[in-house]
Amino acid sequence: MDYQINGKRMVVDVLGSGAPLLLVHGLGGTANSWAPVVAAFAGKMQLIVPDLPGAGRSASDPAVSIESLAADLLALLDVLGIDSAHVAGHSMGTVVCQHLAALAPSRVRDLVLLGPLAEAPEAARPALRARADAALQDGMDPIAEVLCERALAPVTRERQPLVTGFVRELIQRQRAGDYAAHCRALAAGVRADPAQIRCRSLLIAGHEDATSPPASVAALAASLPAATHLELADCGHWTMLEQAAPVVAAMRKFYAA
Repeated sequence: MDYQINGKRMVVDVLGSGAPLLLVHGLGGTANSWAPVVAAFAGKMQLIVPDLPGAGRSASDPAVSIESLAADLLALLDVLGIDSAHVAGHSMGTVVCQHLAALAPSRVRDLVLLGPLAEAPEAARPALRARADAALQDGMDPIAEVLCERALAPVTRERQPLVTGFVRELIQRQRAGDYAAHCRALAAGVRADPAQIRCRSLLIAGHEDATSPPASVAALAASLPAATHLELADCGHWTMLEQAAPVVAAMRKFYAA
């Protein structure tokens, strides 16, 4: 469905009934990134799965930032009449989710962070800006090829060609200008104040994730209250696609606790 959120058109899939679960995709993703999680939880929870402004079916936002995305998600909860929700994010979406939890602690019941980041590392910020420039100059196809090579675990590329093809398709179908804006938003973003985050958290990361390496994820978990850290073997950065069954199992256990 289409919603007007802070003056922007946002397309949001709202499925099922029960406790609300907001699923926030990452850089290069869309609501479809969450397909395995949606399939597992659609009959048990109310799923709110947006294409973030500037991604997928949603309208562009030239002024997009990590903070604006968190504010848009808070406004989306308001429009849907949801007092508080379970919140899960992937990649850049995990940064947005942490900002949402710090901005409105009473609205976030808990956090599940897949391929989590506190913020883009300083060493990665110039590369993100260069990727933005490359998207504008050369389009999305070269970026899709590079990211499939670097962001997926070797065993995923070898044994799960459908996952590789899906990730390539997700990235190829992004609008170059909007993808560039998201790259720059992540490059400019700063971490949320962990002291303002009061909910429990589950962090799930791949052992072979170069974007969110295990040591960085462990450090992030140590900075958050009541955080649990799970590391998955044979998994790169696209956690819920590369290792769907373990991710779903961990989420079920977390929500049942």
